[in-house]
Amino acid sequence: MRRLRARESLRRLVRETHLEPSQLILPLFVCPGEGVRREIGAMPGNYQLSVDELVKECAEARRLGLGGVILFGIPESKDEMASGAYADDGIVQRAVRAVKQEVPDLVVITDVCNCEYTSHGHCGKVVNGEVDNDATLEWLAATAVSHARAGADIVAPSDMMDGRVAAIRRALDAAGFPHTPILSYAAKYASVFYGPFREAAESAPRFGDRRSYQMDPPNAREALREIELDIEEGADIVMVKPALPYLDIIRQARDRFDVPLAAYQVSGEFSMIVAAARNGWIDRERAMMETLLAIRRAGADLILTYFAREAARLLS
Repeated sequence: MRRLRARESLRRLVRETHLEPSQLILPLFVCPGEGVRREIGAMPGNYQLSVDELVKECAEARRLGLGGVILFGIPESKDEMASGAYADDGIVQRAVRAVKQEVPDLVVITDVCNCEYTSHGHCGKVVNGEVDNDATLEWLAATAVSHARAGADIVAPSDMMDGRVAAIRRALDAAGFPHTPILSYAAKYASVFYGPFREAAESAPRFGDRRSYQMDPPNAREALREIELDIEEGADIVMVKPALPYLDIIRQARDRFDVPLAAYQVSGEFSMIVAAARNGWIDRERAMMETLLAIRRAGADLILTYFAREAARLLS
């Protein structure tokens, strides 16, 4: 076996798994203001960006050949009804319009959820101290339609409410957006690795946790049921989140389903690599590329990752 490992040129010739910038999606956080570029403490090199600064980042993403960006909004104010999520002049809606005007051929995906917009930090409408799944569907559908109306190329529900893909599909079709695809966070686990994101998006729950609607980490068969249900409801792309702790789920999903498969290398995965590299414990570039290749090798077609720009520069 060593004959084909002897030189880089030979190793490159027989590689089974390939990584391209077009397979990478860059998550970005948009906030109110102008000229704002506020670094996120737990995620070095990532920022809360005002719309004007976000447009610059999107232009760079296009220049690097990334597959696209996904936008998360930080509203000016929050309330119990998550009204900033589905307002036509909401922060994400304004950002989408600005990006599509300046970088029209960049794929813009929008996160469809409520946790950044609710005063309590949960992903749905709270009734008697608990998240009401069915009552939340109306919010999610309205948000998806408002994003599509602003020009989003793909909407991505991340809330894990049962039935939300069907509700969003019906709403999009009825509003005249039958061609807007849905990227569903189909198997989203109640993971400890979301911690840094909650600082970035200012979305930590004020009480309790999200285990009653996000997936229980020990369960694998349940993930395949979740994915299958979302596909039946009309999801065009399905996602497993997080990526590295759930490579087995990615592999099983790839073997069972033929739709495009995404995986999210989440904030905690990113921050652990960055922190270890800053301490001199690992090589940052090699760790970045090895983990991204592991996610691809497991079967993901698309990877949402905070390393997207850095990896694209290396790959080019």
